Amino acid sequence: MADGSGANLPGGIAADQLRSVIERIERLEEEMAAIANDIKEVYAEAKGNGYDTKILRQIVRIRKQDKAERQEQEAILEVYLSALGMV
Repeated sequence: MADGSGANLPGGIAADQLRSVIERIERLEEEMAAIANDIKEVYAEAKGNGYDTKILRQIVRIRKQDKAERQEQEAILEVYLSALGMV
């Protein structure tokens, strides 16, 4: 394998560059796991305060959408509910 000096691996891959990319990905995955845990704790706290976490997740998802996309989805939902006699 490589001796750490940046030597190329078979196929022309620079070992140090590859190692750097892999280490960056690993660090980002660790950060994502920590953030996911923080989010889980916030939802647990909200649940402890009496909030419905399913609704909170839905609100977060809705707030990520732009207004036009949200309105379109609401209109389609209304049409489907109406077709099923649920309105």
